[in-house]
Amino acid sequence: MIGVHCAAHAGHKYAVRARRGAASTFSLHQRCGYWPLRQGRLDAGSDNNNLNNNVGFRVRKASASAASSSSVRDGRVVDHSEGGVRFDVLEVLRERGLLNDATNELGLASELARKGASPMAVYCGFDPTADSLHLGNLLGIIVLSWFARAGHKVIALCGGATGLVGDPSGKSAERPMLGVETLNHNTACIGDQLKGLMEHAGGAEDSVEIVNNLEWFQEMTFLNFLRDVGKYARVGTMMSKDSVKSRMDSGADEQGQGISFTEFSYQLLQGYDFVHLYRSRGCRIQIGGSDQWGNITAGTDLIRRLCAQEDQAESEDTSLAYGITFPLLVGSDGKKFGKSEGGAIWLDGDKLSPYHMYQHLLRTPDSDVVKFLKMLTFLEMPEVDRIRDRMSPDHEDHLGPNGAQKILASEVTRFVHGQQGLDQALKITKGLFESQKKTDGPPSLEAFEALALSGNAPSAELPRSSVVGAAAVDVFVAAGLQPSKSAVRRMIKGGAIRVNNRLVNDEAELIAEGEAVDDRYILLAAGKKNKMVLELK
Repeated sequence: MIGVHCAAHAGHKYAVRARRGAASTFSLHQRCGYWPLRQGRLDAGSDNNNLNNNVGFRVRKASASAASSSSVRDGRVVDHSEGGVRFDVLEVLRERGLLNDATNELGLASELARKGASPMAVYCGFDPTADSLHLGNLLGIIVLSWFARAGHKVIALCGGATGLVGDPSGKSAERPMLGVETLNHNTACIGDQLKGLMEHAGGAEDSVEIVNNLEWFQEMTFLNFLRDVGKYARVGTMMSKDSVKSRMDSGADEQGQGISFTEFSYQLLQGYDFVHLYRSRGCRIQIGGSDQWGNITAGTDLIRRLCAQEDQAESEDTSLAYGITFPLLVGSDGKKFGKSEGGAIWLDGDKLSPYHMYQHLLRTPDSDVVKFLKMLTFLEMPEVDRIRDRMSPDHEDHLGPNGAQKILASEVTRFVHGQQGLDQALKITKGLFESQKKTDGPPSLEAFEALALSGNAPSAELPRSSVVGAAAVDVFVAAGLQPSKSAVRRMIKGGAIRVNNRLVNDEAELIAEGEAVDDRYILLAAGKKNKMVLELK
C-alpha cells in the first residue's frame, strides 16, 4: 500500500545559516522546493561537486518580512504567499520521472496548478511487513516531500491493520502472517523512520501527520464492514484488478496457490483507508507505486459511491478523489534497484550500514544514474543536466570515473543517514578502496583503526592460529568473504584475490607470519568491490 497529509508551514520564511558563516534568508520554497538542502553550495548555478569541501546548512524560522512573496525558478513563477499552493507539484513529478499514472489527470492538474489556492491533502501508506523501510519505499517519501514543499498537507499511513492481512500486489504467493506483537513493533519503528526521513527531506517534523489504520479498523465489526463498505464494492470490478487476476491464474494448475479471501479483501481495506481520511481529514489524493494502481482506484471508486451523496457531486472536470502512481525503482536491466544480492537495501542503519548503502548506490550503472538522480535526490534539474553533461569524457570539466555515481551515493546516503552517516561511509570507503591504489604494501594502521572504530566496515574475527600459516583459500572461506574454496580458486586464476594488496597467484599460497598490520589486521579482497577487514584474535 502507499497514501498524504502535511500541515506545511505555509507562509513562514526561513533563514539558512551556514555552519561556517553568516545567515542568509530564503523562502521556504527556495529551501525546500528547488534549492537542495545538502552538504554543498546552496547555489543554483554552482558546478562545484566536491561534496567534502563545501559548507553545510541548518534551517531556522525567520521573520515573514525577510523574503519576497514570489520568485522565478526553472522558468516557472513560484508563489511564496501566505497559506497557498506554491508551485505545480504535478509538473515537478512529471519532469523528474516520478509520475507514472493518475486518475483524471486533467482535473487533478487543474486543481494542483492553482497557485495560492487552498492546499490539498495527500496520503501514502506503508505496510509494516518489516521493522524498516527499504530503498524502494524512499520514492513514496520523496513524492510526499514534493507535495509538502508545494504547500500541500501530507499524511503518512502505517498499516497496522492492513499489515495483518497482507497485500497481494506483485506477489506470486501469500505472505506469511505476522504476529500482532511483531506488527506493533514494526509499526512503531516505521513511524519513527518516516518522521526522521520527512525531516531530512526538508519538512519540519511537526509538518507530517503519521496515522495507523488500526485506529479505525479495530473498533469495526465484520458485519458493519460488510454493510458499510462491502455493499458498495462490486465483485466483478474487484476480480478485474491485476493483483487478483494474476493470482487467480496461478491457481489454475495443481501447483498454483490462487488467492485467499483474506488477500482478496485487502483492496477493500485500503480503499476504506482512503474513505476514512477523506471524511476525517479532507484527504483527496492517494499516491503509491505503480503496482498499487488497483488498490488506489478501489479507494477512489469507494469514495465516489459512498461520499457523492454526502458532498457535492463530481463535475465533468474534477473528481472527489484522485490517485497518483509513481514508477517502481527499477534499473535498465529490469531488476529492482532497492535490492541487492544480499537482500533489501534497508534504510535503518542497524540493519544496513551507511557504508553498504553508499556502496550499493556507487555501483549504479551509467545508464541509470541520471534517472536516479532525478528520482532519488532533490538536486535542481539544471544541476542534474550539468552532471549528465559532465559524464562525457570529452567535457572540459569531466567528472571522472563514477563521478555521477559518487554524487548520487552522497546525496541519498546523506538524506537517509544524515551527514554523520555519510562521513562514516566515506571514511570506510577511503580506507578499503583507496588502499588498492597502493599496491606496494598493506593499508596503514590508521586506516585499519578508523575502519574498526566505525563498527560498520565489513569485518570478521578469526583465531590467529587459523590464519597465520594457513592457505589463503581456507582463510577467505572461513572469514565468509567467499562461499567456497572452488570460488576462491576461480578468482585466484582470474587475478582477483589479494591479501593486504598483495596479489595471490597460487591456490597453495599461505598467509605469512608478520603479514598482519600491527600483528592484528589483514585486508582481504575478492575483486575490486568485495573487501573485508580481518582481525586476528
